[in-house]
Amino acid sequence: MTRSLPDDPPPLYEVHVFCCVNERPPTHRRGCCSEKGSRNLADYMCRLAMVTAADRRIRINLAGCLNVCEQGPTMVIYPEGVWYHYEDETDIEEILERHVKRGQRVQRLLIVPDPARWKA
Repeated sequence: MTRSLPDDPPPLYEVHVFCCVNERPPTHRRGCCSEKGSRNLADYMCRLAMVTAADRRIRINLAGCLNVCEQGPTMVIYPEGVWYHYEDETDIEEILERHVKRGQRVQRLLIVPDPARWKA
């Protein structure tokens, strides 16, 4: 993992969220986040963040494939590098309130990495 160096400039955002909106053909074996409503949910998160966390420097970005398609829709939040899956606006609201605003984790939505997945 890359660490900040003493002479690095300060981060542009306090919280940077990447929401997968990748599209694949409907018959793809892994599915895709887009077919599960990720675009509308990411747009909702962006709008909600502007209202509920306007006092924070937050950026919500649309991302291509985050490669955990079976878990989708998915997002990763930096600087912590915490991964979530979500299904609806209630999940988005909980992630914004608990993780983004209070620095807590939403345990029921966490994606826990499988180390075997990245072994050669």
